[in-house]
Amino acid sequence: MSSIKLAPAQEPTGGVKHITPLLLPRLNQHYQVRASRLVQLAEGHAMGDYLKFTAGIAAAQQRLLDTFPLPDSANARLELIDGQAPLDHARLHRDPYWQQVLGCLIEELRPNASPEAQAVLDELGDSSSQQLEQLADSLLAGDFAQVGSGRALFLWSALSLYWAQLAARLPLEASAELGEQRQFCPVCAGSPSASVVLGGDQSGLRYLHCGLCESRWHMVRVKCSNCEEGDKLDYWSLETKDAPLKAESCSHCMSYLKLLYLDRANYQEVFADDLASLALDAEVEREGFARSGLNPLLFPG
Repeated sequence: MSSIKLAPAQEPTGGVKHITPLLLPRLNQHYQVRASRLVQLAEGHAMGDYLKFTAGIAAAQQRLLDTFPLPDSANARLELIDGQAPLDHARLHRDPYWQQVLGCLIEELRPNASPEAQAVLDELGDSSSQQLEQLADSLLAGDFAQVGSGRALFLWSALSLYWAQLAARLPLEASAELGEQRQFCPVCAGSPSASVVLGGDQSGLRYLHCGLCESRWHMVRVKCSNCEEGDKLDYWSLETKDAPLKAESCSHCMSYLKLLYLDRANYQEVFADDLASLALDAEVEREGFARSGLNPLLFPG
């Protein structure tokens, strides 16, 4: 049971400033910021072509968010069960909107895609609604081998755009309570893609960033984001001691996850900078650690 609880939102009553347990996604120019950062990182990068390709996906997501947003009627009635994520990907009945978004993404991306990517897009475009739902079930369950990395990238892009809009509209507020199992998103039960240390009003606070709905939830910095042990943490970087991006590893569960210090470099974008730093992943995995989260722009398989 999650130790971050959600309840219907109420008007603020003032009082002592405290840590905000949950930050729901603020979409606005969210995907355009990601696209711009990917293009910037692509310059002179060994993965430059792929970074530019994923920038195109993010830009297409932004256009769809602007021109074809989630209807108000989609998932209008959400069942709030105490202790369960309201948008739990294993329980939520998906609205047909996500498949419509996928179809739009396919049409937007096909003209500039490589022959290999075009073949994947064509295959998805020719799939039946039932086949797409089955692929989505497998993907959300973590069965990447069943889906394949090529299809996963486009399917997840549509699913995440759907879930992020649902999350952004939640009329809920969060409270932190005693308990463990913070390694899963309290909004959709997804896994974190990375963690961030914020600046500004939340300066120094660490939040986990969901790879599906893109909500962020607070977790103290002295615990492993996977097993919650705190006595065997190490930090890895290919740069200086004060590098704005590191990998946090835990010798208790032998996992690691990227950590972006936005208080040091607020121009970083979670998915983009994570993707552009795969050399760091290689070094940490060479030490025997396995990544505990995924980057939605690069699936295994």
